[in-house]
Amino acid sequence: MRRGVEEAEIDRLPSDLLAHIFSLITCFKDLAQASRVCRKWKQGVEESLARREKLSFSGWKMDDESTTRLVFLAYSLKELDISRSRWGCQITDYGLLQLSMAKCVGNLSSVSLWGSTGITDKGVIQLISRATSLEHLNIGGTFITDASLFAIADSCPRLKSLVLWGCRQVTEDGLITVVNKCRKLESINVWGMRVPLNCFVALLTIKPALQIQPKGVVLHEDRFPIWPIY
Repeated sequence: MRRGVEEAEIDRLPSDLLAHIFSLITCFKDLAQASRVCRKWKQGVEESLARREKLSFSGWKMDDESTTRLVFLAYSLKELDISRSRWGCQITDYGLLQLSMAKCVGNLSSVSLWGSTGITDKGVIQLISRATSLEHLNIGGTFITDASLFAIADSCPRLKSLVLWGCRQVTEDGLITVVNKCRKLESINVWGMRVPLNCFVALLTIKPALQIQPKGVVLHEDRFPIWPIY
């Protein structure tokens, strides 16, 4: 500080209190601008991100680089939402490959990639291989195949809910594998998928308490054979 220039009131705040103030800001553009004010503010913004347990980029115009940069600073992150909205988070497989290296990934309990059309098996498999604490996963609207479900079945033993809305390249083989191996799975959303009715019967044969969304699917268990449980 230059001699004779009075220090601003906000600059007198302790760094932890400054970080708390920045944690209340939900606009990432505002956070980016705040971090450019001075070194102390930049540190405060980074500390505020490090404390956050939830980050949602839904509705924000984000790309691989900007998303990755923020997630890498969020050391305590548990819930990550990078769903695509009308304006769109434009994350791709490359972004997921980068995100998989973040320190917080192993502690994530919830991830939503809903509607991210730039995402395929390549990105999902890489992320899932390290996000082994996941309980809730939304990959609806992406271009995944059974390969992603096989990876989920092997890497996510704590999974409780899975959204596959509109994943039309997924088959009954992938669904059966997930329900068989993810013992804690409670609900699965299969709206818009191209799977036969007997697949749903098979899922309920394996796990009778499983909630299959959307509701209202009429199942006649006596019409279909029992699928093997392994």
